[in-house]
Amino acid sequence: MAVLGALSGRYLGRARRLRSALERDTPDERDVRDTPASRGTNVIMDGGEEADVPRSVPAEGAGLSTTPVDASTPGRTPAVWGNVPPRNPNFTGRADHLAMLHRQIQGGATAVLPHALHGMGGVGKSHLAVEYVYQHQGEYDLIWWIPAERATQIGASLVELAHRMNLTAGPDIGSARLAVQEALRTGRPYPRWLLIFDNAESPEVLLPYLPTGGSGSIMITSRNPQWATMARTLEVDVFTRAESVELLRRRGPELTDEQADRLADALGDLPLALEQAAAWRAETGMPAEEYLRVFEEKRVELLEQAPPMDYQLPVAAAWNVSLDRLVVANPAAFRLLQVCSFLAPEPIPRTLFSGAQNADIHPELNGALRDPMRLGRAIRDINRYALARVIHRTNSIQMHRLIQAVLLDRMNTAERDAMRASAHRLLATGDRNDPDTPANWPSYADLYPHVLVSGAVESAQGWVHQLIYNEARYLYWWGDMEASLELSRHAYDTWRQRLGETDPTTLRIGQWLGFMLYRLGRHSEAAELNTRILRAHESATHEDTEELLSALGAVAADLRVAGDFAQALEIDEDVYRRHVVLLGEDDPSTLNAAHNLAVSLRLTGDMRRAFAVDRATYAHRVLLFGEDHAQTLESHLNLIIDRRELGEYLPARAEMQNVVDRLPLVWGSAQTQTLLARRRLASAVRKAGDHVTARALSQEVRDGFAARYGAGHPDTLLAAFGLAVDLRATGDLAAAARLSEEIGESYQRLFGDDHPYTVAARANAAIVHRLRGDAGLARSVNESGLAVLTRRLGPDHPLVLAASINLGNDLYVLQDHGAAYELDRATVDRAREVFGPEHPTTLIALGNLAMDLIALERVAEGRALLDEIGPTFHRTLGDAHPATRAGLDPAVRGDCDLDPMPL
Repeated sequence: MAVLGALSGRYLGRARRLRSALERDTPDERDVRDTPASRGTNVIMDGGEEADVPRSVPAEGAGLSTTPVDASTPGRTPAVWGNVPPRNPNFTGRADHLAMLHRQIQGGATAVLPHALHGMGGVGKSHLAVEYVYQHQGEYDLIWWIPAERATQIGASLVELAHRMNLTAGPDIGSARLAVQEALRTGRPYPRWLLIFDNAESPEVLLPYLPTGGSGSIMITSRNPQWATMARTLEVDVFTRAESVELLRRRGPELTDEQADRLADALGDLPLALEQAAAWRAETGMPAEEYLRVFEEKRVELLEQAPPMDYQLPVAAAWNVSLDRLVVANPAAFRLLQVCSFLAPEPIPRTLFSGAQNADIHPELNGALRDPMRLGRAIRDINRYALARVIHRTNSIQMHRLIQAVLLDRMNTAERDAMRASAHRLLATGDRNDPDTPANWPSYADLYPHVLVSGAVESAQGWVHQLIYNEARYLYWWGDMEASLELSRHAYDTWRQRLGETDPTTLRIGQWLGFMLYRLGRHSEAAELNTRILRAHESATHEDTEELLSALGAVAADLRVAGDFAQALEIDEDVYRRHVVLLGEDDPSTLNAAHNLAVSLRLTGDMRRAFAVDRATYAHRVLLFGEDHAQTLESHLNLIIDRRELGEYLPARAEMQNVVDRLPLVWGSAQTQTLLARRRLASAVRKAGDHVTARALSQEVRDGFAARYGAGHPDTLLAAFGLAVDLRATGDLAAAARLSEEIGESYQRLFGDDHPYTVAARANAAIVHRLRGDAGLARSVNESGLAVLTRRLGPDHPLVLAASINLGNDLYVLQDHGAAYELDRATVDRAREVFGPEHPTTLIALGNLAMDLIALERVAEGRALLDEIGPTFHRTLGDAHPATRAGLDPAVRGDCDLDPMPL
């Protein structure tokens, strides 16, 4: 019965039939089912009692009712059911709390908290939640259990939930969170849902992940009393004496009431300690009197220690009885427990142990790790003595934090250092050393909490350093750049102090930290750090190394951000040349340098050479990695941008769509990479003249980046840049004006007043000003912007030419036709030289010049020019493109969007 109940799912019906045959029928407490569990959030806490909450409540290590409440629909299980721990067959008491929880969960957020006197817990928050879930599972379409101590755990669980709900979301945290929240809000396809966030310590961490609205329920278990200010709480205390006696006698029927009472008193009615003691006696058959004597010896021994321990004395004494026995019976099992005491109180994959078969973890543990049968016996013995929970469904084991504390307190300093190092070596064996591949992300997600809790950053072992670096990279690709930044900074600060400023390990994580600062828009911090790392490399060697050149490339990226495109190009040219000399032109690092060189070439306006560099890089990457490798696709996307900027608008759109459609083959719809690619697709669609489709794409991408990184993040702003243009092109001038103003102000804060991006944003806003009737303001903005862009970028830069075209339009609307003609004639000459005679920008400039001629009463010249460029418009852009229609209409002038290239 217990096994079938723990398996749940389709086995629950059999478990219930078995229970009915094994036990007498008892009254059902079905009154708590009157209202469907469909509204609200509950938080279960260890904590002080409320006036209307009975004292008796469930235990972390124990809890089973003698009159079990089973309010679920017979034979019905939720359509989606995931990660719920097995039901405790020895759950005792707590009927009042279960009823109270059911009433509270239907009206709002409820938190289950621990009694303040119980520090680290052990009173049964999670067991109460588990029992509630099994009793009421028939009332829900979806039940999902989420470990919530850290944001990465929540994210990993939501990724899995999105997959189980068949939602369109990638394997990254951002897309999964948004997809799940929206599905739960709308109730499609599951209107009756229950989420349980277990051990949610920080309200600030959890709140962004909570669904808002919808017809479901949320339950939170936590040790943090702050939840009491945000949700209705159900506070959980130790057992009543009657519940303690009931649990002990259920597991040991031979106990008298008096003996059970004495045991309960000695164990302080703490459910976790009671459960362990009961399991110990059931396993060993030790008489109650002998157990009490051994327990008292351990308690006295513990009381003689100083300083006092910060967890409950009964727990320490109870577990030390079991641990002493395990040391003798199975030393390898005891060592395995010691190693696990340094890991997080989260599931530990058993594959981590089996994967360490060739590693030197610890002399007394190596044999078991290399022999699957010995390892199986060690885990079985740990489970027999209730020292850890084996979760067969996920093939993992999990230790309670109190047991970990007991184990840590048993060790002296030398033993702690040795076992912590063993834990770090064990974690390093689980590193697949490929964090850029989505298929490996679940493995890195499993390791991440253990890496943090174990203090792996403090390790002196090289492979552990590699694991830290890989975890930081995984967090970035997975979409949690803040977590990657935090881990990188911690590692950099630690290794810098321990290993030195110029140690290669320190410099590598430091450069990754600089990249994270750069990606999060903290550009001044990134530039300062990257400069320091470059100087450290230069002080360590006078010869070119791959690491030195990489650091130099990071400094070039900082210059691009600062708007110094020419200086960045100079450095990227030098870095690429030195890469070719050092490593050859087809080395992966050389190709990365070539990629950066093309970025700088685009920013300086040299599209033809950027195209040549990207084409060669793409060809090399196809040979090295294949067509569908991530880096190959990156080169392909850049190559398409080059073609688009060279005027191939229609072919670029088709090719960009094809690449975006292939992205799931590489990234599996990972949101960050997909959003970046779809932003480029929106630009291609816009250039091809389909402004309605481009607007929808731009809105989707802008909202996606904003939800993930905030409205002021560089990626969000670049997406908003395109959206503002699409709003204007589709006639929503008011929205375009508001968004353009916001973008300009954001860029000013991010980059400064005269950065090309800031000026470009204002220039695009100037088009809206003119279209809304304020050509004077547009002219003022464009004149000042054109002066800044010319000074910073030179007279032949594409942004300068676009601004010149738009200023000519301002002058024309203000009826200064002579000035418009002079400016447009000069712009046409430069556009022909920069872009070529058939580029769309050149054609737009020629169309505007024709209108100038007509306004100056040189009608024949103007109409002849329109007739001349007409066939080229049709051939280049097609009949339906808005620029074709505008270019041939003597009453419509063409504007040019200032579309900055990615930094």
